Parts: sequence; C-alpha cells; structure tokens
Amino acid sequence: MIRNFANKVANEIWESDRSKAMPQELWIRSKALLTMMHATSNINDLKIKGRPPNIRLHKLKGDRRDEWSVTIKLPWCITFRFKSGEFLDVKIENYHKG
Repeated sequence: MIRNFANKVANEIWESDRSKAMPQELWIRSKALLTMMHATSNINDLKIKGRPPNIRLHKLKGDRRDEWSVTIKLPWCITFRFKSGEFLDVKIENYHKG
C-alpha cells in the first residue's frame, strides 16, 4: 500500500492521471505501476520480468541506498522506500539527472 507521495508529479498522476511535468505517453503506465504498488504489501510482487512490462525493480546506491526504483520508461522512474509492507515517499522522477 502507498502511504504517502513525496513529490507533485506522483501525486498528480495518482489523483488526476496526468502531470504537466512528464510526457503524456507515460501517464497511463505510471498510474498502472502506482496502482500495482498500492494493491500489494509485498515488494516481490513488483518483480515483473519480460518486455513489456519489465519495470527493473532495484535498490538504489550511495546516499539513496534506503530507496528502491521501478522503471516507467527511462529516464523516468518511480522511487520509494519500503517498510513494513508500505511504500513510503513515493516519487516519479528522473533521478539519473546530474
């Protein structure tokens, strides 16, 4: 279950299925991934293989080592922390930007 959103883009997609901050062609996939996250309390449910819908669930490194990421379509990702069956501080972002 998603506990909270940590940026405007993720909240806009969740609430209205759209965001001016990201490409329109990614809105549906973003909402689908957020819906999957909200419907589960097991992070392993996000281990989807294949193309599509390979979402590349992985742990981040360095100063973000407590966070996870799933791919919407590079460079866009959903990043989050996961604790006690809940997705926390969910963001939609391009964290690859310098």
